[in-house]
Amino acid sequence: MGSFSIWHWLVVLVIVMLIFGTKKLGNIGSDLGKAVKGFKDGVKGAEEEEKPQSAPAQVADKGTIDVEAKEKAKH
Repeated sequence: MGSFSIWHWLVVLVIVMLIFGTKKLGNIGSDLGKAVKGFKDGVKGAEEEEKPQSAPAQVADKGTIDVEAKEKAKH
């Protein structure tokens, strides 16, 4: 007993569409898409919370901005 052929899957698809109907299957697909998007947004939000917030540049007066410079390493 090997894997099912394409004809087996087409028969199964036709039976499922007859039982549930195309509208209900479309709603299920839409709900599944919203759930996946919500999960991705949740994971993205968790990653942003874990990142340390860098302090903004301090302004001594309106004409001067205090920043930190980094040296480039020479190869």
